[in-house]
Amino acid sequence: MTSLIHSLKVSALLTSVTLAGLMSSCQQEAPVDKYTKEKVLLIGNSTEPQALDPQIVTGVVESNIITALFEGLCVQHPSQEGIHLPGAAASWESNSDFTEWTFHLQPNGKWSDGTPITTADFLFSYERILTPDMAAKYASVLYYIKGAEDFNKGKNKDFKSVAITAPDSHTLKLELKAPTPFLPDLTKHYAWYPVPKHTVLKHGKMTQPNNPWTEPENMVSNGSFKLKTWRFNDQIYVEKNPLYWDADQVKLNGIRFLPILNPYTEARMFFNDQLHVTYGLAPEMIDHSRQNYTQNFKQDTYLGTNFLRFNVTHNDLKNLKLRKALAFAIDSQSIIDNILKGGQLAAYGMVPPMGEYQPPHVLSYDPQKAQQLLKEAGYGSDSGKTLQLTLLTTDKESAKTIAEAYQDMWKKNLGIEVSIEQSEWKTYLDKLTKLDYDIGTGGWIGDYPDPTTFLDMWKKGDGNNRTGWHSEEYEAILRDAEQTRDPKQRIKKLEKAEALFLSEMPIMPSYWYTQCYLLHHTVQGWDPLLLNNHPYKFVDLVAETAQ
Repeated sequence: MTSLIHSLKVSALLTSVTLAGLMSSCQQEAPVDKYTKEKVLLIGNSTEPQALDPQIVTGVVESNIITALFEGLCVQHPSQEGIHLPGAAASWESNSDFTEWTFHLQPNGKWSDGTPITTADFLFSYERILTPDMAAKYASVLYYIKGAEDFNKGKNKDFKSVAITAPDSHTLKLELKAPTPFLPDLTKHYAWYPVPKHTVLKHGKMTQPNNPWTEPENMVSNGSFKLKTWRFNDQIYVEKNPLYWDADQVKLNGIRFLPILNPYTEARMFFNDQLHVTYGLAPEMIDHSRQNYTQNFKQDTYLGTNFLRFNVTHNDLKNLKLRKALAFAIDSQSIIDNILKGGQLAAYGMVPPMGEYQPPHVLSYDPQKAQQLLKEAGYGSDSGKTLQLTLLTTDKESAKTIAEAYQDMWKKNLGIEVSIEQSEWKTYLDKLTKLDYDIGTGGWIGDYPDPTTFLDMWKKGDGNNRTGWHSEEYEAILRDAEQTRDPKQRIKKLEKAEALFLSEMPIMPSYWYTQCYLLHHTVQGWDPLLLNNHPYKFVDLVAETAQ
């Protein structure tokens, strides 16, 4: 394996448009050296983003770019979890039980076109994402605000019913329906980011689909960078925003996000000094990188869960015992050991263990139990009934490999033939949303460090549910937990909710993530963070000096 990877490293042909563009300006100088001197960060970003509108997107690929362009009320500390730094808000305070919060906007905050940022932008943004016609899949992240859920679900059509007020142009007040001490963490999520009212309305109506306000020639943003170019299947380039309120802190002059779908291509690019940071690392490259690129190899804890969705509206998958049979037939530890190889943990719950929260042990690999459940479900070799199921996944090569592992296990342990359907990112998301699938691969990265970020999405009508499942009892337990002020009792109720959720098996947890990637030694200010949400304003590139 080592000699193969070495030969790939030294003989990689730079044939793509991106590589040609990176190399053409200086044939003798490696792109990393050139762009380090120019303080332009080169990042692999997996695939083309679905969009760059913070109130439309749902994925990590999009988040990586949007967090450079936009900024919420609070900003993540570059190296310490749970520390909230000023963002669009200069300061904030809450009442004693964390149900009322007041944010004071930066006095010199401006959009990238020079227009002052005021509370009118925030009121517009929150009305926009919560308006039912917007169909924003992340609207539920704002349900902590009193009245937000009813407005979003059309139960109250007056936005004034949502407890967001602005006493003046730079003071924003939020009244929450329950104690929420982690609200500053929530405001770091892109669903809470402001969008420029004047720009959105200049190019269309507030909730207009495909409003062109995010096109490079139109976009106005409030982050430390602004959009310069977007060349499809080539790169998205963002440059330093000189009107950013904290521009003196920003050390980079720009960032190039490269949609490199193939992880082997991405690794070769890094080995050949064409990238500062990779999006990930192919499993076959992990041991090689750990041994031969010790300084560059990173394996960080990542607050996320990989799982399979079951479309419970599917004729066969309405059968709970069939869903359980499919789940108990999967050996996640084998997938980790033989395919992933990145130190992941086999998941027995949706919520990764965090703090005092311990997910219930509802799921394990048990092929005999799986076979018994399949028989009880009315299927199997003696039933005379055949199953025709398809597993939907993305078009990555690594996704295909994992899908084939699931396929083999279902064949071996249950005698079930499952076909695989690979779709590019946008089509994949669209199929999940429309329930146009049988079984679908999925993953969820926590939006904030609390179990509810993994539990709230399974409520009825949530845009990220995408299973067709809901439970009034489940939602009642979550509402009860929401109103519980004692932290330990709250945790117990959330664990009870997850136990109910897993007992009905609309999803099958597979493994808890780690983040394996390569980081060039010239990159500074890039430290391990649970949500992998590195604030670019603190990142720097420091060129090597001659000895």
